[in-house]
Amino acid sequence: MTGRPTRRTALLTALGAGAAVTLPAAAAHAAGGKPNPPVAVTDQKSRRVLILDSRLPWDSPDAVRWAFSPEGDERYADLVPQASWTYVDEAKARRRKGRTYLLTTASFGFAAVVEVPTGRRYWAGALAGGTDTVNPHSIELLPDGNVAVAGSTGDTIRLYAASQGPAADTYFEYRFDDAHGLQWDNRRGVLWAIGHDELIALKVGGTPAEPTLTLVDAVALPHPDGLSASGHDLSAVAGRPGRLWITTGYGVFQYDIAGRTFHQDYAGAAQINRRSVKAVSDVQGSGRVVTTTPEPGLGKSWWTTTVSAHNPEGAYKLPDSGIYKARWWLSEPR
Repeated sequence: MTGRPTRRTALLTALGAGAAVTLPAAAAHAAGGKPNPPVAVTDQKSRRVLILDSRLPWDSPDAVRWAFSPEGDERYADLVPQASWTYVDEAKARRRKGRTYLLTTASFGFAAVVEVPTGRRYWAGALAGGTDTVNPHSIELLPDGNVAVAGSTGDTIRLYAASQGPAADTYFEYRFDDAHGLQWDNRRGVLWAIGHDELIALKVGGTPAEPTLTLVDAVALPHPDGLSASGHDLSAVAGRPGRLWITTGYGVFQYDIAGRTFHQDYAGAAQINRRSVKAVSDVQGSGRVVTTTPEPGLGKSWWTTTVSAHNPEGAYKLPDSGIYKARWWLSEPR
């Protein structure tokens, strides 16, 4: 099934690399002395998702709250993770029916919703047989238990009938140019998606066993000097309901859903707003923000060893790593 046409464009491992937290001690705590949550990072060099304590130096094994890799895990063997789990590029937390899940994807096709801390497979699939022809870049768990995956190279948003079982492969495909980010909106009951030049909202229809997606809203991303926006990351603004974090090749914005306008009036914008931000998230109450941007001189042009922190400014450093995205480990209910 397809939507509108588009133009083409193991678990619980020890930390293998040293790191240092360069944040002042007070910066790791929210207002009122409450500690900030852990940070989830996609370390493509070690081929793992790491959940790291934001209060501890990252060169300490104690900083690793949890880690995930499907390699060597029989529950994911059918997906051939030695191929499909290449360049892990998404990690976010969601809650469903009292359980916490890691949502994760990798560029060579792997996509999964993984129970934490058991590693149990809620749902998983290999979208491209160990190639980057789909290039999953983000994933979202919907309230009905189904799972949406955005593929950038494949110009696709696939809504899988994951509620039907851990290996369900029925999906509805909505064609969307350079699909990069996904975020479910509980208030409006829509799936937001960011792509090459647009931010769109999709309505879920059909049944859980045979779902559909229909476009209900679209807005052009900010275009500096008439150039392509190159939309990248998308997430909810924890501290300002009704706004979405948006990153493009040229900056970091907040989208006001009701006003259908983009803003850069958020705290710390002078430091946060920069080119090629791969991920952004914030903590409600404290206003703390983490972002990642590529660092020159590493194995891949999109890697970094630094997770930047803002409000106040600081950084978490993970030497000998290849981080792509980092997010506060904060679960949203589904």
